[in-house]
Amino acid sequence: MTANQTPLASPTASLKQYCRQEAETASLAQRLAASIQELMKHSPKAHLNISLEGDLGSGKTTFARYLIQGLGYEGKVKSPTYTLCEPYELQSNQQAFTAHHFDLYRMRDSLEWQEAGFAEYFDVPGFCLIEWPEKAEGTLPDFDIQIQLTAGKEENERALELNAFSEQGRKVLENVQATQVNP
Repeated sequence: MTANQTPLASPTASLKQYCRQEAETASLAQRLAASIQELMKHSPKAHLNISLEGDLGSGKTTFARYLIQGLGYEGKVKSPTYTLCEPYELQSNQQAFTAHHFDLYRMRDSLEWQEAGFAEYFDVPGFCLIEWPEKAEGTLPDFDIQIQLTAGKEENERALELNAFSEQGRKVLENVQATQVNP
């Protein structure tokens, strides 16, 4: 849980998965993408706030890349480490929406976030995917979904925990769980 969540907030739904290979991480991200696509199909004006949390090298940007590509984006998905935000225009059921991918790693002060003027992106159809949300402590809206990544011993191993903190986030995670493939 980040500093952006209220101390009493508890997840309304959770999903844990240990990925031994990058293909398993990609599969989970693609299942999340399909669930977001379903949300946008039924609620074209919907917006999700998703945090990506974990240590350096835990796979946050890799997960973001598979998620955005899973929503049909065919170009290169790059890390927004230096630009802070990369927008990706997407389509669902002939409805346009945007994925705003943030990487706040280089921010030194949470005021930088406010001064950058990104607040308006949290009102447009689609979602905001935020790496290193703790760098903007106390200035971000509440998250619908929190994704915690922990690197394993081997290069492509990682544990992922997805938690929903809103009704919309719960529905998205329940859809992901419904498509889970048991090994």
